[in-house]
Amino acid sequence: MIGYLDLLLRLAIWFLLTADLSRANIVIGFSVALLLPRSSTVTAVFKDWLRALWEVIVAIPQAYFEAFLIMLQPHNQEAVTMERVKPQRTPGLIFLDIFIITFTPKTIVLKYHEDGWYEVHRVQERKQG
Repeated sequence: MIGYLDLLLRLAIWFLLTADLSRANIVIGFSVALLLPRSSTVTAVFKDWLRALWEVIVAIPQAYFEAFLIMLQPHNQEAVTMERVKPQRTPGLIFLDIFIITFTPKTIVLKYHEDGWYEVHRVQERKQG
């Protein structure tokens, strides 16, 4: 059985994409959320979901702060780094991790590698000296 949090995440994404809360769209959204493939090998842990949702809440003011920094100080240095995916992440939690990384203006996930790595592009201030 699909986890409730995974189902809610899929429905939230569906409603954000369609911007339609009609009865027909709700039925279609539930159908799509239930029919999408899912991993049965790893179950979502409620504590991991709470931690990820807290990271989303923290990312909002961080994104504003980074946006002001970019406007006030030039960020003309770029770097591509590899970041390890946290162990035993469900596809929904991996999506939230990518969302959190990409939400802030200084970083974006370029690629998710199936072997457990995110390829992350960062802009940063040029180091003096």
